[in-house]
Amino acid sequence: MTEDWPDSREFWRKRRVVVTGGTGFLGSFVVEKLRQWGCREVFVPRSREYDLRQLEAIRRMLDDARPDIIIHLAARVGGIGANRAHPAEFFYDNLMMSIPLLHESWRFGVEKFVAIGTVCAYPKYTLVPFKEENLWNGYPEETNAPYRLARLMVCAASLALP
Repeated sequence: MTEDWPDSREFWRKRRVVVTGGTGFLGSFVVEKLRQWGCREVFVPRSREYDLRQLEAIRRMLDDARPDIIIHLAARVGGIGANRAHPAEFFYDNLMMSIPLLHESWRFGVEKFVAIGTVCAYPKYTLVPFKEENLWNGYPEETNAPYRLARLMVCAASLALP
């Protein structure tokens, strides 16, 4: 969407948007763009207030924010060393802050849920340029496997919702 898209300002002006991970590298840019596009209500849940790994925190965040749209960028990430040292924690945390959030958002009646991943979600041996149809074609680079598998579960779960 560009700023000259005819109805973009009107569309965003009427929406309440939650951006998880909205203070991170990508998230802060997304929040800035939403505001430039006219979004008046952007809610950025902070982990110290809303631990998205906890179901009650997810429900409280949804009640507090009352979003129309969720842009889910939050993730537990680290470098190669952290990924190797904590694969179970990375898988669990990323899965548990995503699947319940997706499901509770659906139950809450959120209009649109957008889950963002990274190139780390692609298989280890993927042709460049990356194409969406190649996302499921093989095992990831080993140090990214926990992140990738958790993100793929979000994709699979989203297909199961009506």
